[in-house]
Amino acid sequence: MSFLLVGYFLRPLAAAEYRPLPPAAPTSLAADSWLLYDAAGNRLILYLPGYHAPAHAYYQWLRLSPRRPFPLSFAAAPGLSLFLDNQLIFMAPSAGRYTIDLAQAPRAAWPGPHLLAVWQPEGYPALGTFTADLAPPAAAPVAALVAAPGQVLLRLPLVAGQNILVLLLMAVALLYGIVRATYPAGLARLLQVEDFFSSTIDSQSFLVRPAFTWLNLGLIFLFALSLSLLLTALHTDLTSLPLLQQVLKVPESALAARISLYTGLILAFVLGKYVLVELLSYIFDLRGLVTLHYREFLRTTLLLGLLVPFVLLLYLALNVRWPAIVWVANGCVLLLLSATVLRVGRTLHQHTSLLNLHLFAYLCATEVLPLVVLLKVIVFTYPT
Repeated sequence: MSFLLVGYFLRPLAAAEYRPLPPAAPTSLAADSWLLYDAAGNRLILYLPGYHAPAHAYYQWLRLSPRRPFPLSFAAAPGLSLFLDNQLIFMAPSAGRYTIDLAQAPRAAWPGPHLLAVWQPEGYPALGTFTADLAPPAAAPVAALVAAPGQVLLRLPLVAGQNILVLLLMAVALLYGIVRATYPAGLARLLQVEDFFSSTIDSQSFLVRPAFTWLNLGLIFLFALSLSLLLTALHTDLTSLPLLQQVLKVPESALAARISLYTGLILAFVLGKYVLVELLSYIFDLRGLVTLHYREFLRTTLLLGLLVPFVLLLYLALNVRWPAIVWVANGCVLLLLSATVLRVGRTLHQHTSLLNLHLFAYLCATEVLPLVVLLKVIVFTYPT
């Protein structure tokens, strides 16, 4: 009997099942702590940018507390989704920069570490733009995240900089009033809508006048300023372009610097368009169309540009109550860019038929290709 008891206590102990615990969750977001899902091993592994190929989904362990804000700022392309413990908490409806408070998510009230997942169905998330400032300044409050699973959270309005945009919009309106009082006859010729829709080129007095006058230069500047205000309000970040990222670094919070940068870029595009038209007209042997082409481009741009301040005013007034105004404002920018190309093509067709292969190739090089680039940069913006 004693032998049996000794043998019972000396029998080999059964091996306990080993279950690895998740690593200690950091209290903030770490740029070098992103994880990838290893399907073969059914586990999360550390993501090494120089070793692993880009993936559609990335993960990171976080420690959240409902009493401590966790503002997460990032640039998102359309469709980018955030999951907290496998529950959808955010989906980007359009390209832009967003700031959400993860501490306000329903799952943040649960004790223990939480798994944050970033998923981009088409393309790859821009991990370099994800930052977490756990002590935001009082002047820039972070909007609480209240989106339920499956609900879309629209882009955040400009709370801190909206007053600056309103003041600059009033300044643009005042400058337009000064131009109207100083050059009444010249502005009246620009606003002759019956000439704009006329079928004969000879009856359009604007096309036979010099392109670079003090009135036109002033209107070009006001157009560039008003469009830059609208792009800033829409969170269209032109500095997300790779070339501008290397040359210019303008933070999103610096509204004055961003507006100045966008205004300079728009001015350079409008004035540099004349050089492009001159160069390509020489290549395609269409030097006789240079003056007509650029004056029509300038007239259409300035005339439709008068509507940009009204679009910005509607956006600032209705952004909080009616989030769909974002799509309306983007549609107005799309209409402005497309109508200019169509109007230039119609005017050139009245002078020389577009069936001419040289004219068709010239129009594609001077108008269609720049239009595609502008639509990609301004309307359909995808942060890198």
